[in-house]
Formats: sequence, C-alpha cells, structure tokens
Amino acid sequence: MLGQRRAPWGRGHGRGRAGERRAGREASQVFNIVLHAPEIPANTGNIGRTCVLTGSRLHLVEPLGFSLDSRMLRRAGLGYWQNLDVTRYAGWDEFLRQNGLAGGSGTAPGEGDGTTPEGALRLHLLTKKARRTYAESTYRDGDFLVFGSESTGIPEEVLAAHPASCERIPMLPDATSLANRDAWAAHEASLGDAAASAGASASPLTRQDICGNFVNVDDWRISALNLSNAVAVVLYEALRQTGFAGMGDGA
Repeated sequence: MLGQRRAPWGRGHGRGRAGERRAGREASQVFNIVLHAPEIPANTGNIGRTCVLTGSRLHLVEPLGFSLDSRMLRRAGLGYWQNLDVTRYAGWDEFLRQNGLAGGSGTAPGEGDGTTPEGALRLHLLTKKARRTYAESTYRDGDFLVFGSESTGIPEEVLAAHPASCERIPMLPDATSLANRDAWAAHEASLGDAAASAGASASPLTRQDICGNFVNVDDWRISALNLSNAVAVVLYEALRQTGFAGMGDGA
C-alpha cells in the first residue's frame, strides 16, 4: 500500500530551525496542501518549500508525473526537504480514507464519492470552473486545499462529487473570452434551467459545466496561474483568516 509512504527526504516534523517552527505551529493551525497528479517536479518542489515555511502538510495523490528523487524537485525545494511532512497515496479514494474524510460502513455519505458530511466541508477544490472565489470561502484548522495537475486540473468526477467545495482564483480572461462577454451577460439571466434539460444538444453558450455554471466551452477560456503560485495565493488567504498563528514574531 502506498498510503502514508514518505519520500526519502520526508522526515515527519523535521529537524532544526524549520522543524521547530513547524512543531510550534501544531498547537495552532495546520493546513493540508493536496496535489492531485502533479506533473512538473519544479512546481512540487516550490510547493514543498512553501509547506515547510508555513507549517503545512503536503499530500501527493498518484499518478505523479515525476520521480520523488527528481533533481529538479529537490533543487526547487532548496534545503527544506528534510523538514517536509509529506504523504503519498495510490489514488483519491485512498487519500480520503487515510485522512478520515470517507465514511465507513453504516455512515451516510455526504458526497458522491463517499465523503462524510464533515469531510466534504474540509475540502477546498481549486478549479477555474467554479463560480465562488477562494476569498469567499471560510478556512478552518485542518482544511484540505486541493489542486489538480498542471495540464488538466482536478478530475471532473471529483469536482462533480463536491460541487459545493469548488472554488476559483479570479483571473483576467483571454481575448477570446472578452469577445463574447457581452453575449454571456445578455443570455445568462434568461437561461434558467434550460441548459440542464437540453443536455449535450444545447449550444455551447447554454451548457452547464459540472459545477453548475453556464459556460461556452469553446470560447470562454481562462488562463491558469502557475501551480505553485496558485497554492501560495490560497494558502496565505487561509492563514490570514486564521490570524497567522505562530508566524507573527519572525522567529
């Protein structure tokens, strides 16, 4: 079983000054960064460094697009890897089980993949397909901030199982999006439930995506931030909401 398997450089709470900083934050809040099928080792390396410096835990959900011994991954993490709290999982279901987010026998599931109601509240799924922004969410100690692969994002079946947990980072749309923005605004109010009943035969402008938004899948494209930047943006909002506990003295 791959659950709870640590990379050679993952040493739990770590050692030295960074490890002490990490242990000191355990009494306050700890956030969990989850990367679902990350592809670029340098991004994961940067994210690992951010996790160490914020006292966050890193969760890697397979398949991974690189070896955990990758030189690029270690180089991006500089000297922080020996202090990184990281766990690797064979897949999404194993991640849910190992972290107590999935219901056991006799437990009513909260979402389509068997996640408990409390577990579903702990998930924040970052996707450009969401209507709610990350800044509109409330973050609590122990929450899981989930990010998908660089090329495809979080799998649609995961998003579909947790529509209320989907969040996005606001970004300027591409030029193609700007071209049909007026049409979007004019039609959105009158669409109602027509898109849902029309199904796949509806025109692109009247289709609903898996998060319930009306989108033109051909023209309403949004550029994406670099994965490590996206993680930092959302993580620091979560830390801001919880008062940067244990981080304000500069020690």
